[in-house]
Amino acid sequence: MKIWLDGGLQDIESARVSVLDHGLTVGDGVFETVKAVDGRPFALTRHLDRLARSAGGLGLPEPDLDEVRRACAAVVEANPMPLGRLRITYTGGVSPLGSDRGEHGPTLVVALGESPRRPDSTAVITVPWTRNERGALTGLKTTSYAENVVALARAREQGASEALFANTVGQLCEGTGSNVFVVVDGELHTPPIASGCLAGITRALTVAWTGAKETDLPLDVLERAEEVFLTSTLRDVQAVHRVDSRELPGARGPVTAKAMRIFDERAGNDLDP
Repeated sequence: MKIWLDGGLQDIESARVSVLDHGLTVGDGVFETVKAVDGRPFALTRHLDRLARSAGGLGLPEPDLDEVRRACAAVVEANPMPLGRLRITYTGGVSPLGSDRGEHGPTLVVALGESPRRPDSTAVITVPWTRNERGALTGLKTTSYAENVVALARAREQGASEALFANTVGQLCEGTGSNVFVVVDGELHTPPIASGCLAGITRALTVAWTGAKETDLPLDVLERAEEVFLTSTLRDVQAVHRVDSRELPGARGPVTAKAMRIFDERAGNDLDP
């Protein structure tokens, strides 16, 4: 397995990041996860644009996106696989033991891991913790991911693959690594970016391709929605068949099935929409 680390390909067994890297010590970094199908990254331009926005929001130096593209191309070529999770990580680099950044410059890592195809439907839970729609990191895809680790562990304990958060005012927000869509009275809705959710790449494409409405929704909409589905890089569009203890009869309902079909068709026709 080959990864890209600070300028070139390295064997994963010998590649080393400093124990003083700010991404390790304080979670000072941003990242992207890109789907790679048979060596071809999907929506890479959108992912790189978001990487740059996240880096800017965190105050990191602007990443060299040409280098990141070269790194992605080199890594997928060196590690052939049918379906992969291409992970781009960009951190504050070697820094003092504290919150201040050092002068060493950022660290760039690009790695690829094989990923199974997701099931057509899944179970989710809601969790008692909230997303802060007014926080300093709101809308940034950062490596400060511990609360997602905790929430996802809770979901796994309850036989689910995702945990859904409300924001601080009780509105439906997002999952640990996904966006959420609901069907109410036959209409498709998803929380707006102002709710505090991440501006997901798959979310944006789904909104554009299906005409879904961005709507402020209470968390308890999940108790009455006719259909629920998730979107993310590796889920694409995935139906939800259970929310907490509520079973959704015919989870892959007509609106969800149409969204899945449209996404598959449009994504298959354009690798970099």
